[in-house]
Amino acid sequence: MKPPLASVLFLIIGLVVFGLGESLLVAAGVGVSPWTVFAEGVTNVTGWSLGFATFVISVSVLALWIPLRQVPGMGTILNAVIVALVLEFALPYLPHFESYLANAALALTGVFVTGFGGAIYLIANLGPGPRDGLMVGFQTVTGQPIARVRTFLELTVVAIGWALGGTLGLGTVFFALGIGPSMAIGMQILQARSLARQARLANRV
Repeated sequence: MKPPLASVLFLIIGLVVFGLGESLLVAAGVGVSPWTVFAEGVTNVTGWSLGFATFVISVSVLALWIPLRQVPGMGTILNAVIVALVLEFALPYLPHFESYLANAALALTGVFVTGFGGAIYLIANLGPGPRDGLMVGFQTVTGQPIARVRTFLELTVVAIGWALGGTLGLGTVFFALGIGPSMAIGMQILQARSLARQARLANRV
């Protein structure tokens, strides 16, 4: 209930960076992450902004936690709020290029930025994101492997989002293949910096 200030700072920074990476994918216009495909589809039907649609989806997903007996943390709530706010306010300031190759490069950058933000978020350890908690809840109820549950959920939201007009494309493939390695690289970088800092402190003693 009273997490260390450093953890809260890591949480907020990680979520802002994560949201910025998602925003870069949207700005590139060559395909977005599975849940953002869904959010784009919702905007096409409702006329809502992407940020607000993302927030409503997050709250709806949190409602599904209740029958699944999942308990949100501070990170869960802030995830729903901060990522939506970054999508809402960052998109107008991000570039979009005429060249498909340049936009593909922007999408790839977005994947790495999202992964690095996710790594920072994980270090804070203040609760899973709404979608991750949904995945864990379904895995607990069904007894299926976590990879199978995650794949089922993401294919489902992609299919619905695409049917509603969401952007499915190369960026979606980049995200599917690159988000895991990007987060792993981010974790390694952060751990290396932490170890280097500890070594410097030890040398001063």
